[in-house]
Amino acid sequence: MEHPVLYRKRIIPEECIRLKDDIILTCNEDYILTSWNALKPKKDLHHGYSCYFLKDGIKVSKFCDSDRSLLCWYCDIVEYDYNRDTNVLTVVDLLADVVVYPDGFVKVMDLDELVTALDAGLITPDILKLSLLTVNRLLEIIYNGKFNILQKYINEIVS
Repeated sequence: MEHPVLYRKRIIPEECIRLKDDIILTCNEDYILTSWNALKPKKDLHHGYSCYFLKDGIKVSKFCDSDRSLLCWYCDIVEYDYNRDTNVLTVVDLLADVVVYPDGFVKVMDLDELVTALDAGLITPDILKLSLLTVNRLLEIIYNGKFNILQKYINEIVS
């Protein structure tokens, strides 16, 4: 895959935006590594790096403040839709997220949005299952002390 045009699609709120300012640092059949500045800067969040694991349904991001200090590792549960003809990769956010803080605290977020989306007909039961199984797989990686495997591509470029 050549460097694709990246889009982020959300279910809640419904939106699809081109990540035109994201810089693709590495792209291969297994993962895409990007650097970016916050689309909507917040008090602390300034910039970060994301690694899209194309075969695993996970996007791992390192959130940094303006001093380049780590705020957290933010893991989105996603699905990828690649259009070979247009070289467009749409990353569909499957709502559930896992956040890993610098002190090691792990927080699972937005599981309620999965129920809301299912009830509203925005996702299918199969997408609900996919999201939950992927969260479970990610938590097993974290709890088994192997999260560094998912962090390594970002850490190699920002050490």
